Amino acid sequence: MKALIVGLGNPGRLYEKTRHNVGFAALDFFAEKQALRFSDKMSFRSSLAEGDFQGEKVALLKPLTFMNLSGEAIQIAVDYWKIVMSNLLVIVDDIDIPFGELRLKAGGGPGTHNGLRNIEACLHTNRYPRLRIGIGQAREGNLESFVLGKFSPEEEKELPKIFEKVDQTIEIWLTHGLNRAMNFANTNRV
Repeated sequence: MKALIVGLGNPGRLYEKTRHNVGFAALDFFAEKQALRFSDKMSFRSSLAEGDFQGEKVALLKPLTFMNLSGEAIQIAVDYWKIVMSNLLVIVDDIDIPFGELRLKAGGGPGTHNGLRNIEACLHTNRYPRLRIGIGQAREGNLESFVLGKFSPEEEKELPKIFEKVDQTIEIWLTHGLNRAMNFANTNRV
């Protein structure tokens, strides 16, 4: 397997289209463009799509473990395919980045994100690429309500453009490597 691309989110209709599930939604967008279909694989504790990208095998993974236990499902897939950390890409929401901006990094700490914290604990490393999608910060109310809330109608209109940039970032990462993908993702707001 050339690469494992993971979108973080929470399973179930209750969480669809929430800010916290933007990783799932971005991965769905990429999968649709590549004509890949997800199916639940309980042995992976995930929804999984496998296919080829320009002749290389890729796997797309949406953990069904809930966000805060994402690392458990990712570890199963990493062990199964013997994925090296540089070939793992995790797509995740980030409240510390303005809405619509992307940040791709080679590694780093989890910040306030419990999903990333669990991945780090399960994989025993923080040295894997992660693509953070800015969802903005709560203007009022508590953090949990904000991240588990739906996007505003104005934000909904912008999501396809954001997902298109995520798609392009993934394609650059797969074909030209992390540095070129970072140069693309980390510049210019959508």
